[in-house]
Amino acid sequence: MKEKLITMTALGMGVIFLANGVFELVAPESWYWLIPGVPDRGPFNQHFVRDIGVIYVVCGVGCILGGLNPTQRLAYWWAPALWLGGHAVFHIWEVMVGICGPGSLLEDFPLVTLPAILLAIMLWLGRDVRQTA
Repeated sequence: MKEKLITMTALGMGVIFLANGVFELVAPESWYWLIPGVPDRGPFNQHFVRDIGVIYVVCGVGCILGGLNPTQRLAYWWAPALWLGGHAVFHIWEVMVGICGPGSLLEDFPLVTLPAILLAIMLWLGRDVRQTA
């Protein structure tokens, strides 16, 4: 049951990350205006949005591959977990130093903080699956 939940969560997150990244790459300005809170963080920068789109595509592929290959998930998930965690910490830091208001924490939670927490939990719960060479 635990393994199935981890796999389904990884695949779901992977598809969401992949779709988000492709959206950022294909229609960066539409993405910028559609995602709540993004325009509040600074002016539109097509290059920056596409850079982040590449990161989300990589995170999506990593989550999907780790979901499909349980014995190799650490190899596939370590980079997405570090990036998502760092991204969430950065958003929290922005509130702590006054760049954004406290309401940003709630606004950002579903798409920034929650994925980082979920992937960390999945890595922890799935740590007993033996890595193969």
